[in-house]
Amino acid sequence: MRIILLGPPGAGKGTQSERIVARYGIPQLSTGDMLRAAVAAGTPVGLQAKAVMESGGLVSDAIVVGIVADRIEEADAKNGFILDGFPRTVEQAKALDAMLSEKGIALDSVVEFVVDENALVGRIAKRAEETAARGQPVRKDDTPEVFKTRLDAYRRQTAPLSDYYAGTGLLQTIDGMKPVDAVSQDLVALLDRHTAAAS
Repeated sequence: MRIILLGPPGAGKGTQSERIVARYGIPQLSTGDMLRAAVAAGTPVGLQAKAVMESGGLVSDAIVVGIVADRIEEADAKNGFILDGFPRTVEQAKALDAMLSEKGIALDSVVEFVVDENALVGRIAKRAEETAARGQPVRKDDTPEVFKTRLDAYRRQTAPLSDYYAGTGLLQTIDGMKPVDAVSQDLVALLDRHTAAAS
C-alpha cells in the first residue's frame, strides 16, 4: 500500500500516519528524516544533499526524489509506505511519478484531509495554550503568526496538488474536521477498500 497524505499544516496528517503505521506495518517516510539519514549514511545522494545544505542552499527536487528512491528500496518499505510532507509542489509530484514508474511502482491512493482553515488556526492556538499550560515549550510552528505563514505557503505551493492528483484518478478526500478517531475510521475504511480491490 503506497499512499500520499495531503492537507494543510495542523490537519492531522502526522497523527493519522502513526495510526496507519501501527495498523498496516508500513513506514511513514518524512523527507526531513530521510535527508538527515542519507547525509549521516554518506550515500551518494546524501553527500550531494550535504554539500548543498552546508552552502546554505535549498536541496533540489532531484536530490529529494533521489533520496525517496533510495529509501523505498529498503526492506521495510517493500510492502508499501506513507509519504507525508512530500510532494509539496506539482513539479515534485511529476518527478516522483517518473521515478516510481521507472521502478515499476504505482501509488495506490492520495488522501487529502479537507479542513476549515479558520478552525485550524483556532485548533493550533488551542494546542499552543495546552502545551504552555503543561509547562512544555511551544513549537514555534504553533504560534498563530507562524502558522498563518505556513498556511499561506501551503495554499500557494501544495494546494494545486489536489487538482493534479484528481486528474490522475488517485485523489480521495476525508473530512479532517471530524474527531480524530472518526477520521481514523474513515481512513481505514478507504484504505481497506483499496487493499481488497488490489488483492
